[in-house]
Amino acid sequence: MRSTQRAAILITLAVTALAAVTVVTAAAAPASSDHAMAHRAKGCITVTATIRVRGPEPLGVAADPKTNTIYVANTGGNTVSVISGRTNTVTATIHVGHGPDGVAVDPKTHTIYVTNIFSDTVSVISGRTNTVTATIRAGRSPSGVAVDPKTHTIYVANAGGNTVSVINGRTNAVTATIHVGTDPGGVAADPKTHTIYVTNVEDETVSVISGRTNTVTATIRAGFEPFGVAVDSKSNAVYVANEGDGTVSVISGRTSTVTATIRVGDVLGIAADAKTHTIYVTNSDHNAVSVISGRTNTVTATIRVGRSPDRVAVNPKTHTIYVTNAVGSTVSVLARCPK
Repeated sequence: MRSTQRAAILITLAVTALAAVTVVTAAAAPASSDHAMAHRAKGCITVTATIRVRGPEPLGVAADPKTNTIYVANTGGNTVSVISGRTNTVTATIHVGHGPDGVAVDPKTHTIYVTNIFSDTVSVISGRTNTVTATIRAGRSPSGVAVDPKTHTIYVANAGGNTVSVINGRTNAVTATIHVGTDPGGVAADPKTHTIYVTNVEDETVSVISGRTNTVTATIRAGFEPFGVAVDSKSNAVYVANEGDGTVSVISGRTSTVTATIRVGDVLGIAADAKTHTIYVTNSDHNAVSVISGRTNTVTATIRVGRSPDRVAVNPKTHTIYVTNAVGSTVSVLARCPK
């Protein structure tokens, strides 16, 4: 399994059943001097709110851009927190399986998919009713999850089984199981090309899967312990966070080759805003988020967030960023600096 902070969290949760904390509504966090100094002159981004969720250990996060709703998997509480992007408040708490880890949203159907790493299942949530409508048996220790909204297909990385489960979003049935590398963790889908990218933590590779044939078409060597993966569908670029060596590998979706390696520091979760060609990477050991320009492949800002930031998601309509902080049970909201 993956190293350092993330492995420690999952081991602790497997041994001890932790009590969930009470939901507290969001409180706006005033920007500190560190936030204000985050490259204010150009493309300034700062923390605009800190939201307390039902935890402990919020990890996976995803946004529905059409409803401006954010979904957070609280791994230690076996729940999903529903956050309004308009008010930055928790509006609902949904009970799911044991050890919810990854979250993905189909914005066309307003359906949320949550992997339960200790239950070997995927919880299907209706965004209209905030209820679990189905529970799907996946592979062993399902972790990362991604949706192709054009085909309504869900892809689940089964870390314990070295496979990817393919789920039909219309029928909630597993239609294929694809063998990939060892300890697959992160998964991302490009809806333009119907290509899926899976990080194999132990193999230090990325498996490229055709969504049309459900076959692995390429295996790409990444950095040490690749985990997070994100796609910029407009530039056809793929970004992989290599936890073990603190780098981000940039992959061309056209050639399936690494075109650049960006030195960041400690990295884990990653997300891309395709409209601005901006990439956001969590720095778990430094309690920060690194901002990368997809045009220059350089780090343009480093923003302090909560303790042990894990995963990150972007609402492409509002260009707002949501970061889960595993220690402290909070979500940091990042947006453009006020003028």
